Amino acid sequence: MQYRVELAPSAQRDIRRLSEDARRLLERPILALGQNPRSVSARKLRGQERAWRLRVGPFRIIYDIYDDRSLVVVLKVVRRGESTYRRI
Repeated sequence: MQYRVELAPSAQRDIRRLSEDARRLLERPILALGQNPRSVSARKLRGQERAWRLRVGPFRIIYDIYDDRSLVVVLKVVRRGESTYRRI
C-alpha cells in the first residue's frame, strides 16, 4: 500500500536549518516512508499511539502513521541528542 508523506511545519523548519549535505542524506529515507513506513530499521516510540522513529546516520526522523488515511506525517527531523524525543 502506498502512503502519502507530509512534512509538518516543524519538520519543514528542521530541514531548512540543516546543511545541503544533510538534506541530501535525509531526502531518500523520508520519501521511502511512503512505500514502507514500518521498515526493519524503524522503531515504535513507547508511550505514543502513532509515533515512530527512523535512524539515518546521526539524525532521527520522528513521524506518525495514519493507516486509515494512508498517511505518514513527519513531525521532527533532528540530530540525536538529549532533547530529541521531548515534546513529540
